[in-house]
Amino acid sequence: MILYALTIVVSAFLLFQVQPVIAKIILPWFGGSAAVWTTCLLFFQMVLLLGYLYSHAVIRYLKPRAQMLLHAGLLLVSVLALPIYPNASWKPTGAVAEPTLQILGLLAVTIGLPYFLLSTTGPLLQAWYSRRFHGAMPYRLYALSNAGSMFALISYPALFEPSFTTHQQSGMWSWSYGLFVALCAFTAFKSNPAPVDTLRQPETGADVVPQAAVVPPAAKTYWMWLLLPAVASVLLLAITTHLSQNVAAIPFLWVLPLSIYLLSFILCFEGEGWYRRNPYLQLLAVALGSMAYAVSVDQTSNVPIKVMIPLFAMGLFTCCMVCHGELARLKPDPKYLTHFYLMMSAGGALGGLLVGLLAPHFLNALYEMPVSLVACAALVSYVLRQDTELKWIRRWPGVLATGVLTLALAGHVGWQIRQMVSGSRVLVRNFYGGLKVRDSGDKGSLEETRTLTHGTINHGEEYINIARRDLATTYYAPNPGVGIAIREKQKGRAVRIGVIGLGTGTTASYGRLGDYIRYYEINPLVLELARKEFFFLADCKAKLDVAMGDARLSLEQELKEGHPQNFDVLAVDAFSSDSIPVHLLTKEAMELYFRHLRPDGILAVHISNRYLNLQPVLQGEVLATQKIARVVDTEDDDTQDVFGATWVLITSPATGFSGETLTSSGPLESKNTVRLWTDDYSNLFKILK
Repeated sequence: MILYALTIVVSAFLLFQVQPVIAKIILPWFGGSAAVWTTCLLFFQMVLLLGYLYSHAVIRYLKPRAQMLLHAGLLLVSVLALPIYPNASWKPTGAVAEPTLQILGLLAVTIGLPYFLLSTTGPLLQAWYSRRFHGAMPYRLYALSNAGSMFALISYPALFEPSFTTHQQSGMWSWSYGLFVALCAFTAFKSNPAPVDTLRQPETGADVVPQAAVVPPAAKTYWMWLLLPAVASVLLLAITTHLSQNVAAIPFLWVLPLSIYLLSFILCFEGEGWYRRNPYLQLLAVALGSMAYAVSVDQTSNVPIKVMIPLFAMGLFTCCMVCHGELARLKPDPKYLTHFYLMMSAGGALGGLLVGLLAPHFLNALYEMPVSLVACAALVSYVLRQDTELKWIRRWPGVLATGVLTLALAGHVGWQIRQMVSGSRVLVRNFYGGLKVRDSGDKGSLEETRTLTHGTINHGEEYINIARRDLATTYYAPNPGVGIAIREKQKGRAVRIGVIGLGTGTTASYGRLGDYIRYYEINPLVLELARKEFFFLADCKAKLDVAMGDARLSLEQELKEGHPQNFDVLAVDAFSSDSIPVHLLTKEAMELYFRHLRPDGILAVHISNRYLNLQPVLQGEVLATQKIARVVDTEDDDTQDVFGATWVLITSPATGFSGETLTSSGPLESKNTVRLWTDDYSNLFKILK
């Protein structure tokens, strides 16, 4: 058993270690959006389904020797895919409104075959183990597989990400995969069935007892094998999206929910399992209600990160323990092992398709999070009623209690969705997330405003009354750092202004005749809303352009074409909700920005954030690029619709700061120091507040 266990654990470790590695590498290529990780998870789940389908077909239709030769051959071919670092030719060359298919294609070419073969290892080796020892129960190997997966996920943000660059990580993984190929091929050759007359039980040494006839699983059992993991998968992806969009698209917030998801598999499938209906069913009611309430509260007020992450983590753990615990109670005889794993993987892939592919295209907001809570409650109620031993829930008091609780949850979710829709002028969604436009204040008054939000964060606000609608508001008013920098440069001449992140286009209100403003925006829906729902762009007196696509890639392409922009001020404000696109805050990005600035130009970086302290990051980059920096902190001013903001202004020491930029700012100082961020290394976990 040790050989099988070792091979499965190594396979599971590599299977889940490669997920954050490859996702972090390609994240900056597609705008740093949290949806990149969701799309990666969709790919991983689909390939896992293909791997389980392969395992099922191989076990069912091929003889043992043919199974061994086929699998060993594919393992050798997969080595040709190494190393796994993706080719830079996959980077988008322009605006990509929907990069999902491009991401899936990149992953298929880069890690498709190695990942596919890793995904087959668990079910295939468990089936070989059961065959070799004639009916020995292999489910402990499944728990070991999930333990290896969980260790891979936990070790990535704790050991690998802080210590190694992405090139080093991909290199170490590639070498480890080569060793796995040798180990798995050896195990395959050792998996020929043992002679029946000499067979002993692998652990006890007792003679094997002839097996009784096995009753095939019923059709409704197959459906429960599919739907229970599907609901758990939807919850995993929906909670990960909610956290990543409102904090940051970082491995820590990918790894935490996925680790919890795997932990539930380990606990439910280890031996007799740790799942007990009492107290988990009671905890499920509390978890579903708490998460539904937290989602509705987070739409109107900012839930602190120290509350939000533990609440959703514990809620996800409880839901997954119930779903996977009920699934483990339905596990079949080893004869139907590959059927069971095939339906489980199909359920996981179904959840990935619903959240990663269908929801962004067919829903206009992030409804999957609250809806999945209701689906979980309804499915668990149904599964429990199918258990003939659980008599209390089949009688009318049990039916009434579960029905009332499920309907109450559905009612709250329905009210929550109605509030989201009714308070919105426009509600749209695509790959990059959900956007909402709403009006507030007394209609027709001077105080009436129109706001654009992404997730829970305000991305621009405009007065509707024509007398005030061109006033700079929120983070871009005259007193915050970007306003000071622009006004300082406008004192002597016409200026060129660059802005990374369009929002409502508020900075266009600074444009004068003769000025030039160039925006860089990745999300086509943002540009559409800025033009249709707001007036900043339409009323701008300066010449104005919008370059669609990722800002880094657009700026790099402009330099390749010999067109440096010579900006007087370049503002970096490309938050997606409160999430930070890391690739816009690296040393290479800083150097790129200054190649587009005039010698006396000012780089203005907006670092206001609920969860991340970005000052030590910028301090390291300022030192590395030999620039000087000042910090402008401003407070809220409700009378002028101005938000408190923190901007860091950076310029060349040869020109320095003067005038208002000097008197209204302080030196960039941080007690914390972090390793210099580059395109090959970053670690947001270190700067969580």
